Formats: sequence, structure tokens, C-alpha cells
Amino acid sequence: MVNLTRIYTRTGDTGQTMLAGNQPVTKTDPRLAAVGAVDEANSAIGVALTLRPKEDVVTCLSAVQNELFDLGADLATPLPDDPGVRTLRIEEQAVVRLETWCDRFGGTLPALQSFLLPGGTPLSAQLHLARAVVRRAELAAWVAAETFELNPLALRYLNRLSDLLFVLARHCARQDGAQETLWTPGRPISAEHGPR
Repeated sequence: MVNLTRIYTRTGDTGQTMLAGNQPVTKTDPRLAAVGAVDEANSAIGVALTLRPKEDVVTCLSAVQNELFDLGADLATPLPDDPGVRTLRIEEQAVVRLETWCDRFGGTLPALQSFLLPGGTPLSAQLHLARAVVRRAELAAWVAAETFELNPLALRYLNRLSDLLFVLARHCARQDGAQETLWTPGRPISAEHGPR
């Protein structure tokens, strides 16, 4: 556990900070961009939880929120030279759990004939937003992985999590009886909705 006695420390006021293990880095380090995007994704999921999803979705999202803190620690902890050194890492079972939830919540959803426009209900729309933030976090992690060695399971986790949030957005919309709106390529804008 982490002991937080004071929130501000002033240690980052010069554009420097530290990774886990007290390795100094600049705040423009791409690993920090990935960690920040993961934090934003976690916050977006937190907003979704305030919109009162059903208990099975709450259980799923609450577990994901906790794992996203693990994931942030994983990204902020350089891989050790000694493979025997134990550090907090995303493991295979976490990715498998996301896939299991994808299958469980998506098993009864109708097949899509086109891409889906985000929306439906406030909860569904918020889950779509969380999905988009997770996708950005994944891309930021891949940028960091071009320069630094990262845990490949952390990258897989983010990829699978965006899939799960898409499935949950559809699942929650269907639970609430909301219609899905499919993307219609090149759909003309009617005169009453066009520019004035």
C-alpha cells in the first residue's frame, strides 16, 4: 500500500519526476504519457460507475479500476535486468479475465452490420468515451514501447479492455432498451439539419 500524508511535494515543479524505483525522468517521458492516459481511462470508468450500472457490470468495472492502478504501476516500473526480481505486473490471467467478460456480456448481443455511433444512454455513452480513452492509452503505451522495453501483457490488456468497454456499452444500452445507431457512410444531411 501507499502512504499518502501530503498531496503536494513540489518535487515535480522543474519538469522532472521519478519512475518507480526512484529513476529520474522528465515529465515528457513517453511512459508517463501512457500512465497519464491510463489514469484518465480509470477516471472515465469512475464516471460510468456513478451512472448506476447493474451489479454484474459494477463488479466488472470495479475490478478493472483496481487493475488499471496495477497497470499504471507496471508502465512506471522499468523491467528489471534480473528476471527473478518481483515487481507488480499485469499477468496473463488479467487478460484472460477481460476476454471471459467480453464473451459473457457480448454473447447475447446481435451482430453489427456497420460501425456503431457512440450514444444510447448516458451510461452507454460514457462507456464508449472510456473505450476511446483506453484506446488512446494503448497507443501511448505503444509509442513508449518503441523506446523502452515494456511488459507486453500490459499492452495486450489495454487492447482487450477497449474491446470489453465496447461490449459493455452495447450491453448496458440493450439492458435499458436503447436503440443502437449505426454509421451510414456518406449519409446526406437533411435540409432542416444542415448549415444555416
